[in-house]
Amino acid sequence: MENRIHIVFGHFGSGKTEFSINYALYLKEQYENVAICDLDIINMYFRSREKTDFLATQGIEVYSSSRGHQDVLDVPALDASILKPIQNKDYQAILDVGGDPKGALILRTYSSYLVDTDNIFVINTNRPETSNPDAIIAYMNQIEGMGGIKANTLINNTHMLKDTSMEDVLKGYSIVKEVSERVGIEFRYNVCKRDLAEAMRSDPNVSNEVKDKLFPIDLYFRSDWMS
Repeated sequence: MENRIHIVFGHFGSGKTEFSINYALYLKEQYENVAICDLDIINMYFRSREKTDFLATQGIEVYSSSRGHQDVLDVPALDASILKPIQNKDYQAILDVGGDPKGALILRTYSSYLVDTDNIFVINTNRPETSNPDAIIAYMNQIEGMGGIKANTLINNTHMLKDTSMEDVLKGYSIVKEVSERVGIEFRYNVCKRDLAEAMRSDPNVSNEVKDKLFPIDLYFRSDWMS
């Protein structure tokens, strides 16, 4: 993996924070020092900082608000210690960015440090705002403009929470593949729950191209109230 800083962004409801946590756990299997920088100053719920204690048990550091991860109704204040994993070349750093164009503005604060980064745009094609290639490209361009970055990686995370089906993933795959071809950006993963990924891998009707991109995840935010 060439880039050690991974900027994860997308529309609210794209599942970018679930992906960020799972991606951090994946990176931890390969690297000693892994950190999540929670840069979400837009959404008060489902933020990486809420899983600080769990991630600490996995050896993953979390940096976020200067007032601590338990202070949900905090003002948009970010801890200067966020620079530690961004500047330290021994770290794999995941930057979990707020879920709309305004949320990406915070990236400009760190722009001088964000060189040769892995810029991951997470897409849920079941969201009306990102349901087709034209809408996805337009929304991605908005975030890029506000954040001063360019996406270089696409993630298909099309889901309906617990009701996500194989058809959802395949629909998202087709749409994100078209986006990838149109804008010339790498299409890296089809993200879905672990049990669904296993079912898709064993289904002879699912193409190898789809299977090769499967990235199984566990749900750390929504599992308690989804069932």
